[in-house]
Amino acid sequence: MIQVTVTPAMGKRLIGKGMVVHPAIQKVLSKGTLVIIGGSTNGYVAEEILTSLDQAGGFSRVGFRRGLTVPPGQKAPEIGYPGDVVIRDGELVQGRSISDIADELRAGDVVLKGGNAFDARRQPAIQIGSNVGGSALMAVRTVIGRRVQLIVPIGMEKRVFGDVYELALLTNSPDGKGPGYFPLPGTIFTEIDAIRLLTGAEATMISAGGVYGAEGAIWLVINGSQEQVEKADNLIKSVADEPLCEA
Repeated sequence: MIQVTVTPAMGKRLIGKGMVVHPAIQKVLSKGTLVIIGGSTNGYVAEEILTSLDQAGGFSRVGFRRGLTVPPGQKAPEIGYPGDVVIRDGELVQGRSISDIADELRAGDVVLKGGNAFDARRQPAIQIGSNVGGSALMAVRTVIGRRVQLIVPIGMEKRVFGDVYELALLTNSPDGKGPGYFPLPGTIFTEIDAIRLLTGAEATMISAGGVYGAEGAIWLVINGSQEQVEKADNLIKSVADEPLCEA
């Protein structure tokens, strides 16, 4: 058993590496359509998947976002959104986004949409600035109408205590202000899921927080066979120098 610290940026990289070997992703890259909707964590996911396909040339995580949370009083750089990443039968399709490809998706296809929260039941939710639902509603439409699989890559720092459906009722009150709150009918994929998939080891979160760049970091206990724990240790070391996220 070992104990490790994982910063949010390290977690995003772990999630990206884990998504590459996710069975649903491997299957859809062979045959089908994968849509990666813009977001800070999904930028790492897209980078890792495109690199595995040797098609990462020209892709940048910076600007691959539809919304962003920054400290109060600060603004993120204005960067033109390049569009979502769409991969069909293992080949990158240029210039397409969820809005113009949704009606082409079929059962077996996969949409990756980041989230802002998940609860103890692993139910994800997203904050929405658009007054018509944005890309989240577009993604959900494909899940309900076309039985597309929705996966939500999301870091452990976004866990919440309340049920996301109850939080949605609270947040979406008619007299409220700020972003809308929308529970997503998808399956979350966290750093813990990535460690399990990549190494076979089990990770358990035991504490959180820090300073000097470790704000939002998590402490994990990782256990398993000696081989699994060694693989996990090497995996964590491989992402230990991940710089702060710039999106």
